[in-house]
Amino acid sequence: MSRSPETEGPNKLGTMLKELMKQHNLSMRKTSSLTQIDTATISRIVNGKQAARTGHLQKFAEALQVPLHQLLEAAGLEIRQPPEHGLKQSLDSIQEMFAANGFFNGQDTTRQVEQALSGYEEYAQTSEAQRMIHDGFRAKILQVDGAGPFIDRLEDMYAAFCNKQTSAMEKRVIGAGLLYFIWSADIIPDYLFPIGYLDDAIAVTLTLDRLRQIRNS
Repeated sequence: MSRSPETEGPNKLGTMLKELMKQHNLSMRKTSSLTQIDTATISRIVNGKQAARTGHLQKFAEALQVPLHQLLEAAGLEIRQPPEHGLKQSLDSIQEMFAANGFFNGQDTTRQVEQALSGYEEYAQTSEAQRMIHDGFRAKILQVDGAGPFIDRLEDMYAAFCNKQTSAMEKRVIGAGLLYFIWSADIIPDYLFPIGYLDDAIAVTLTLDRLRQIRNS
């Protein structure tokens, strides 16, 4: 999308949604099909007759390919944003941020990330995964343009992964964390900035916790 839609007037969200649907050549019926939101509900939201819930905004953001925070701002909803560079918070703090913003369940998201990391560990030992990490890490760093949290810690993890003195068990755990960062199939899509990188932050935090356990055992 080349520019952000203008949102003049009192019904900023409705104006934004109309312009986005026009840009994507979508009718309300087609938008309903993409978002699984009833056409009548979309009409009421667009015309300012019904307040949009955060669940509606999440679906609009995905279907219309717009950052969620733009829709939140247009709807007059406050969002507590994490710092853009080097988010250095504990897992509890990250979960509190989820709860404060009310979009995702922090504990459920943490469990999903933990399961994903566990599944990646075995694959991380393969030569295919190692090539993917070496080929894809720098490209993903450039893609996020330093906007993702824990960039400095990810750099440290990658350096450790490349270090021949790092144990096989540590490489397995680090590899899983790097694969989660590199792969685009995030639990929370990255384009839902600023919250889209919080699951990456959770993945890094869990990886570092696992490494501490290994080194202290």
